[in-house]
Amino acid sequence: MRGLDDTDREIVRLLLDDARRPFSDIADRVGLSAPAVSDRVDRLQEMGVVRGFTLDLDRSLLRSGVPVLLEIVAEPGRTDAVASGLNDADAVEHVFRTADHRVTVTATVPQSAVTDLLDAHVDVADIDSYEVRLVADTEWTPGLGTAEFAPDCAECGNTVDEEGERTVLDGDTYYFCCGSCESRFVEQYESLKERA
Repeated sequence: MRGLDDTDREIVRLLLDDARRPFSDIADRVGLSAPAVSDRVDRLQEMGVVRGFTLDLDRSLLRSGVPVLLEIVAEPGRTDAVASGLNDADAVEHVFRTADHRVTVTATVPQSAVTDLLDAHVDVADIDSYEVRLVADTEWTPGLGTAEFAPDCAECGNTVDEEGERTVLDGDTYYFCCGSCESRFVEQYESLKERA
């Protein structure tokens, strides 16, 4: 399995800068043809590195409420439930989970409506405490740096490198560090699927 090379990283950087950038422009910048760039982007999508091309709204130009930073301390074991519930809320832009039972959310809500947001999307018993701060300004600058393609093995959890395997089962992509992990996982997957 091929990892990321410098050309892949440059393509991703250019797409992070402008996801609508034409492949012909990217091709000129990285020294490839437009079809070759298209093939690389398709491969990056198949690998799961590129999940989609998103729209970045400037909410400051829209009247939809007040931007807030909501810091929630979840009850032990309930962090995932809190984060999952808030992920479904239209007003929520980002959800971050930490290892210490905290969920930090950026959202735009009508003035004084944070409790309504929580009531509608979270079991309040899952929350120990929360704090709301008004956001004065935001800037999102995603970067790639020198990141390497290194997913975790779906079977054993080890890091998958270029020698690993990739399998698609029922539309979901799974990565494996070796052929034996892939075989065990696929066998168990098929066995569970037959019993379901």
